[in-house]
Amino acid sequence: MPRALYIVDSDFAAREGLTRLAVSAGFDARPCVSAEAFLGQASSSNGACAVVDVSDAGLRDPVIRARVTVLATYLPVIALSARDDPQTQRMAQQIGAKAFFRKPVDSAALLDSIEWVIQKDKRA
Repeated sequence: MPRALYIVDSDFAAREGLTRLAVSAGFDARPCVSAEAFLGQASSSNGACAVVDVSDAGLRDPVIRARVTVLATYLPVIALSARDDPQTQRMAQQIGAKAFFRKPVDSAALLDSIEWVIQKDKRA
């Protein structure tokens, strides 16, 4: 059974590109247009992971951010953003991201990171 990979990005092209990458790597890609949509469909399952654009407007809402943070305690999160400034990095830390990548992201590095956090999560 393919492992679930949630892709949270409001940008259509980025979401579609990441979805194609995930499917080509053997994941069950689950694209989400927003943090709210992600929270509505995410579930903890062994081997699942989420790639989240931390620039998502929904994460500015403290309630949404808190819910994503709680979810990240049992579903590993990797953060992405087109910006790499202290505020964006702080947002990634606040939601419990295990790694941070700046867009455009190196596909091989992202896939390696996904595999790493999934394996680390299985050992925990």
